Amino acid sequence: LLLPGIPPLVDLPGHMGRFAVQLDPEPFKAYYSFHWQVIGNLGVDLLIEPLGRLFGVELGTKLIVMMIPPVTVAAMLWIAREAHGQVPPTAFFALPLAWSHAFIFGFVNYALSMALALLAFALWLRMSRSGNITGRAVVMAPIACLVWVSHTFGWGVLGLLCFAAELSRQRDLGGGWIVSGIRAVVACLPMALPIIPMVLWRASAVDMTGDWFNLPLKAAWLVMSLRDRWQPLDIASVFGLLGLVAIAGRSSRLGFLPSLGLGALALFAAFLVLPRIIFGSAFADMRLIPFVLAIAVLSILPDPSASRRFLGIVAIAGLAFFGIRLAANTISFAQSSARMDRALVALDHMPNGARVVSFVMRSCTREWSTNRMEHIPGLIMVRKQGFSNDQWDVSGANLLSIVKNDAPKFAVDASQMVVPRPCPNTREWKGIDESLARLPRRAFDFVWLVDVPQHDRRLTADMTMIWTNGPDQLYRIDHR
Repeated sequence: LLLPGIPPLVDLPGHMGRFAVQLDPEPFKAYYSFHWQVIGNLGVDLLIEPLGRLFGVELGTKLIVMMIPPVTVAAMLWIAREAHGQVPPTAFFALPLAWSHAFIFGFVNYALSMALALLAFALWLRMSRSGNITGRAVVMAPIACLVWVSHTFGWGVLGLLCFAAELSRQRDLGGGWIVSGIRAVVACLPMALPIIPMVLWRASAVDMTGDWFNLPLKAAWLVMSLRDRWQPLDIASVFGLLGLVAIAGRSSRLGFLPSLGLGALALFAAFLVLPRIIFGSAFADMRLIPFVLAIAVLSILPDPSASRRFLGIVAIAGLAFFGIRLAANTISFAQSSARMDRALVALDHMPNGARVVSFVMRSCTREWSTNRMEHIPGLIMVRKQGFSNDQWDVSGANLLSIVKNDAPKFAVDASQMVVPRPCPNTREWKGIDESLARLPRRAFDFVWLVDVPQHDRRLTADMTMIWTNGPDQLYRIDHR
């Protein structure tokens, strides 16, 4: 993430467009409205307030996003140290999951919340180990609220991990399962404070929840935990982690620490129960599975009788795995960044305040290499203070509302995503020719085609092409 000017994460440019309106709403008042409210999805939105005003939206966002993986890695190592007494060599295998498919997808509020949740869980383990139970309750109550404000999922994961660890601790103290479970619930009650604002938040929002118990898709999410660009490497990496967990379950030199093992099981149960869409947010279950794997790997406990040579080999293998994944992600991010930069030259040919409708080509089939261009139109808002049709408009999901009402079917996500021809498996994406034919010309000034080399040229005959780099074209609509 040091090299790319804009972190090449799928949804991030769309979020950056919202940040631009948040920091300076005046140029956008004809297109968008922005209103603050307390919701469980504000992590980066809050951090961009000071950093965006100091450094601008682009650098401010980059600094925040750059921070998330190192904090996540540090939290994993801290958890391992507190749980095991030292960092076991197997812990290195978990570190690449900080660059999971969910992070690459650009779920930055979620990723930040998970980093904070893991840090908070490590603190919980430390205070439990030191016996400071009263202080733990006092400290964790405001921390839980902070994690919830960043993203609700982080708060839920924090609660499950702390409950599992406390259940294991109570069992070690001699309690039965029922008594230990009750005591663990009581111990976690101080972290339940966010329930109050969450109920108030969801009471005023539209409930869009669905796609329950889609087990084939859940199995696919597991395989795609490290999905980035190169399918053989990404799948082999996931199966390597699953193999490590399986070996730990059968090896005499490896085992599992109950406090973390129960946490991994609790997260996996939540992954199975969660639907794909919660409150309008898609891929709810997909986001969780990388951290199920991470906690499972962190729970692996080398046997005290294991030789130093064996532990050294495991450490070298873990660091090699981490290095390979980091190198692959770095190369992939550089390639995606270069592609984005080539497309963004189109913005140099737009005036400030332009009304732009963008169409980004998608494939009907799910390609393994993650398409980082889906929300690149959001940078029109950042660099040109113009209108982009890629913003989300889900009640209660974010703080931005779209007030431009002269293009109702071409104003919100996913109107910017098109396919070569109608897809049988989705109604959300329209064919490029259908979109161009139905486009209300008077509602826009420019049409930006991204990765759309083929379309019916008669549908752009009333426009003037003012820029192209081959796969991308920018047209000016002739309103005469």
